[in-house]
Amino acid sequence: MRAHPLRNNMTMKRSSLLWTIIFAAAVASACNDGSVQAANAVGQLKDTVNPAAKESVNAVTAPNLLAPLDTALYNQKMQWITNGDSSGRWPVKSDYPVAGAVFPFKRIIAYYGNLYSKQMGILGELPEKQMLDKLMGEVKSWQAADTSIEVIPALHYIAITAQQAPGSAGKYRLRMPFKEIDKVIKMAEKINALVFIDIQVGLSTLQQEVPEFEKYFKMPHVHFGIDPEFSMKGGQAPGKAVGTFDAADINYTTEYLAKIVRENNLPPKILVVHRFTRAMVTNTKQIKLRPEVQIVMDMDGWGHQARKINTYRQFIYPEPVQFTGFKIFYKNDLREAGSHIMTPAEVLKLKPQPIYIQYQ
Repeated sequence: MRAHPLRNNMTMKRSSLLWTIIFAAAVASACNDGSVQAANAVGQLKDTVNPAAKESVNAVTAPNLLAPLDTALYNQKMQWITNGDSSGRWPVKSDYPVAGAVFPFKRIIAYYGNLYSKQMGILGELPEKQMLDKLMGEVKSWQAADTSIEVIPALHYIAITAQQAPGSAGKYRLRMPFKEIDKVIKMAEKINALVFIDIQVGLSTLQQEVPEFEKYFKMPHVHFGIDPEFSMKGGQAPGKAVGTFDAADINYTTEYLAKIVRENNLPPKILVVHRFTRAMVTNTKQIKLRPEVQIVMDMDGWGHQARKINTYRQFIYPEPVQFTGFKIFYKNDLREAGSHIMTPAEVLKLKPQPIYIQYQ
């Protein structure tokens, strides 16, 4: 089946954009749409997390923080997730990560969304306990499907949403209040989960937006995601065309994260980059790999399972960066005749195996 990821994703994500315009007026007064000071006023972390919470959160990474990297086990796991690929592309050759790396020792199962919306993803759609229980059920299913790699949960929160209106800063993006990130962090503590902060920059840039979250990146369990679809370098309103990030954008981000890792003696940060077309990420061969950051190229397309597999093979497999991810949509993956929600066993047949799985 021929893939049409552009058509499918644009239809789905336009609905998200329209929704964000509706709630923008309600939260704009509480959000930073132009200054760090405004963000501070609405809920910047004052003391990160309390000591008891820190103990719970750090349990995800603490066992590895004091131990040197097991290079033999690292090599074994890297070979395992290539899943028998014989093209020579995988595994990607790179320096070993600094101590405490999540990949390839663990597979992440993440729930994605925004707490203000029931339309943007499962994180925000369901009540907290129901959502966390459902996530842990998925973790168990993935663990049963592949017992060779430990499976852990994550909450992936959209902290900046693209907008179809310019806003006061003229950037076509809306920053969420920091107190919403704090809520997600507290949710994650209850199941010992990682947290991802995800941003859609609109007409802004990574250089302008990434530093806003520095206090969060200093937490060992907080990681990052960027969405090229809503990086509008041509000046269009988001949703009018598919945006793009270049290797230079990704290199800026990984260097920023690497500096935080070095200065704070942290385990490597994970950077998730969403992708469902080739043009969404340009000059991939120029992306620099760093021991302090682990990069995931995440297949972000939705639709019939044959379409999703084809998108993975067209736009993720041929341009190796480091690790791969795969996105599953509880609703949109059922919109075409004959489609179904792909099972862990089906996804694990891919070469290489995705190490990061996101549900929306």
